[in-house]
Amino acid sequence: MKKNYKGTIVEESLEDNRVLNDVYVIGFYISKEENPQDRWHLFTVNVSADDIQKLSGFIKPGWYMHFWKDRDIVAVFKDKIFEFKREDKSSWKDAVDYGLSLGIPIEQLDFVIEE
Repeated sequence: MKKNYKGTIVEESLEDNRVLNDVYVIGFYISKEENPQDRWHLFTVNVSADDIQKLSGFIKPGWYMHFWKDRDIVAVFKDKIFEFKREDKSSWKDAVDYGLSLGIPIEQLDFVIEE
């Protein structure tokens, strides 16, 4: 299966971090918060569409992850997936509204991608 989506998975967002063994990790970063308990462990990954479906079942409620391929973005919440176009901010509305309904701060619903 072609791993044609790139994304970032925050380890703390996972109900079971062993799912990371099933994805192709291409990078790793630990956030710089002073308190170790506030740090996030971020894995940059390449995944397939099937991987994205599987990952949706491992996300803790109130978290999300997102992936991109060219100009297409896939936002993945616990058992809910949204697809939209990077340039068309109006296409983000359903994903942003859903994230807000889960208590995710608006500033975290920016779906940043790496060029």
